[in-house]
Amino acid sequence: MYQIIPCVPKPSWNKGKLVGQKRPLKLEEIWSIRTRLDISNNQRELTMFNLALDCKLRACDFIKLKVRDIAHGITVQSRAMLVQQKTGKPVQFEITPKTRATITAWIKSNGLKSDDYLFASRVKNHEHLSTRQYARIVKRWVSSIGLDTTAYRTHTMRRTKASLIYKKTKNLRAVQILLGQSKLKSTVRYLGVEVDDALELSENIDI
Repeated sequence: MYQIIPCVPKPSWNKGKLVGQKRPLKLEEIWSIRTRLDISNNQRELTMFNLALDCKLRACDFIKLKVRDIAHGITVQSRAMLVQQKTGKPVQFEITPKTRATITAWIKSNGLKSDDYLFASRVKNHEHLSTRQYARIVKRWVSSIGLDTTAYRTHTMRRTKASLIYKKTKNLRAVQILLGQSKLKSTVRYLGVEVDDALELSENIDI
């Protein structure tokens, strides 16, 4: 006779995990992380942090940035353009003076050439930083200031400046352009602005 073995259902993949859109950083959190990286003289990660905030690129695009993408020789541009891997469409981004200064110092101190990756991998036989390595670095950043690491990922870096711009201007079209998204409704969903706006309205009603 065959023995009947009861089927034990596998636990859901997201059981006990925080899923959904990852949180952007708040302004005070940005400065806390930046200050810690500066004090520890971590030039590589300070450059990475500043540029990730400015460029608002997906991790797959950010890790493959080369010197030539953002600089002419050793002169870092105030604006740059990159073709996105996911959409195949170009997106422009600004590089603020603070970020340009850290990038310039990083390029000079490492003797980087035009065709070099900005952030080379420290793993043998890997040319540039991997998405997994980048994710671990972002996790270390948020952990350093006591944030719940399950609520933040590499997309946090893409969302942060876009969220701050929206909160200050309420200009969805501008944010859509900066993120390189083709549909406005995608930007609305991506930022979760309907939820944020609804909560903000509710918070201002005292009953």
